[in-house]
Amino acid sequence: MCREREAADELVQNTILTALNKQEQYTEGTNLKAWLFTIMRNRFYSDLRAQRRRPASIDESAAPPMVAADNPEAAVELKELSAALWELSPQLREALILVGAGGFSYEEAAALCDCSVGTLKARVSRARKRLASRIR
Repeated sequence: MCREREAADELVQNTILTALNKQEQYTEGTNLKAWLFTIMRNRFYSDLRAQRRRPASIDESAAPPMVAADNPEAAVELKELSAALWELSPQLREALILVGAGGFSYEEAAALCDCSVGTLKARVSRARKRLASRIR
């Protein structure tokens, strides 16, 4: 979800804190992973809305590198993949991340995205096609 490692770490920490503070709202025997992901996604979007209200930093040189400097080809490929991923609509990006990177089943991801399994499969398929055409 996050582009930067520090932001991702902070998001995970805030998710854990929220889950601990709201643990009485978790229903035992249900999918804990889905519950935690829902908290994380909601927190991510709340933080994103708040960030959009603040002025953006224009110093991109302060951003940490995403890969080791000794592999410039991998760095270029990762940068292209990241750019292509962020060009996807939020719905397509979320579906692809849930299934492709998050390890959620289509059924679990559909429940998290509040859509049908068929819709989620279509989103993942469209996202993969768009990424493939953008990267090649």
